[in-house]
Amino acid sequence: MVTIKAFRAIDYPDECDLFIEGHSKVLTSIGVNKVTSSKHSWKDNPAAFVIIVKSEDGERVLGGARVHLCGGTQMLPIEEATGEMDDKIYEIIDKYAERGSGEICGLWNSREVAGLGIGSVFLTRAAVAISQLIGLESLFALCAPYTVRMAETLGYELLENIGNKGTFYYPKLDLLATSMVLKDVQTLSKAEDEDKKNIFELSRNPVGRRVEILRNKEVEISYNLLIDNLEEFSFKDVLNMHTKQQLIEKFAKDNDIQIL
Repeated sequence: MVTIKAFRAIDYPDECDLFIEGHSKVLTSIGVNKVTSSKHSWKDNPAAFVIIVKSEDGERVLGGARVHLCGGTQMLPIEEATGEMDDKIYEIIDKYAERGSGEICGLWNSREVAGLGIGSVFLTRAAVAISQLIGLESLFALCAPYTVRMAETLGYELLENIGNKGTFYYPKLDLLATSMVLKDVQTLSKAEDEDKKNIFELSRNPVGRRVEILRNKEVEISYNLLIDNLEEFSFKDVLNMHTKQQLIEKFAKDNDIQIL
């Protein structure tokens, strides 16, 4: 059995460090040593939410993902990653932001749970479920080739009016990333039936144990997707913390600093 837990980044700094350690190891193993979020400033972003997979004994983090909301102290990771290559992304994000938008990012899993769907299917379903609980209307994603189909099952569509019909070489020249958008988080009109059913069940019952089945393999997962003090959170507040121009200038300034 494993546990999938959700929280706001600023509330659990130690858990964020465990997430960063595990994610960094996975990135390094595929030859990626630097991405736009490598400074890990999302730890202090009030608009960043984290989902982690922990071992049954609670000692090891086996996977994770994040949901970043528009606003806070950062642009969305998709803006940071692609803005210099195609600045139309800023206008596109702004169009969705006022109604509540964000991005699923930082998805990873350890080899220990590879093939069980924990670091892909079940984590992404949990991420959409907490997005429903937060009240978001839309979600973006920058997908590796092997996660595009998974995103489509959740109802994501290709964001083809930026980059090369929606694609960019990122985070390095031999890796292709596809920009995608889920336009209706609350209704999931284009999601496949199984994903839609499971996401709605998670948002209705965010705490509890479930036996999940993927490709004839069973895994027991203890979910805790209730965000502490969520009733006091307002995405409108974090959206209004900074203007887009201030965030763009801050990102450019931060990138001038070289950390060895």
